[in-house]
Amino acid sequence: MTALLDVHDIHASYGRAQALFGVSFQVQQGQVVTLLGRNGMGRSTTIKCLFGLLPVGHGQIAFGGQITSALPSYSIARLGLGLVPEGRQVFPNLTVEENLVATARPQAAGASAQPWTLQRVYQFFPRLKERRTNLGAQLSGGEQQMLAIGRALMTNPRLLVLDEATEGLAPLIRAEIWQSLTALKAEGLSQIVIDKNVGALLEFADRHYVLEKGRVVWDGNSDDLRADPRVMHQYLGV
Repeated sequence: MTALLDVHDIHASYGRAQALFGVSFQVQQGQVVTLLGRNGMGRSTTIKCLFGLLPVGHGQIAFGGQITSALPSYSIARLGLGLVPEGRQVFPNLTVEENLVATARPQAAGASAQPWTLQRVYQFFPRLKERRTNLGAQLSGGEQQMLAIGRALMTNPRLLVLDEATEGLAPLIRAEIWQSLTALKAEGLSQIVIDKNVGALLEFADRHYVLEKGRVVWDGNSDDLRADPRVMHQYLGV
């Protein structure tokens, strides 16, 4: 079976400082994959490479069978990658509704899933409908994260990527976000999730890749990770 996303031996640098040293992983259709590791180990850099925000110096990225490593970021997004960026990055001077429609894209021809529309996002996140006339800057952190997820869904992605999915959120809101992502998984939406809440990821994700100093040093499923306390302690600080 051809993977939906195939990242093979990618290297990347910031100027003369190399950040990735041969990172490889795959995401199958409908699968939830995590990138784990301490801060500064290459997780967000890998995401930047996926979206064409940082050049791939060596190696290859393929999405849906198409090589994307050398494509501009807007072309990669059009293929069906949706990003919920670290820090949310909602438009502070646009209303909730304007944020949602600003980057919306129709579902690709031939797609079988139910399309994401404004009304469907409001059904998924009722709080956004209640706040639809509020500016992005007037929302709480949890509401901004819902908005960032809703905005990504409005692009009708085939793969949803979340960088620091629940960072800085209160426990109740964090639980609500995990419930939302679990519901998306149940609908068959593939996801890559970066988050520090390893316990929640163990319950939610299908496969985990641990990064250390720009390299994948371990991969396996949740049962494998639970059974290996060395990995949990040495690389994740758990």
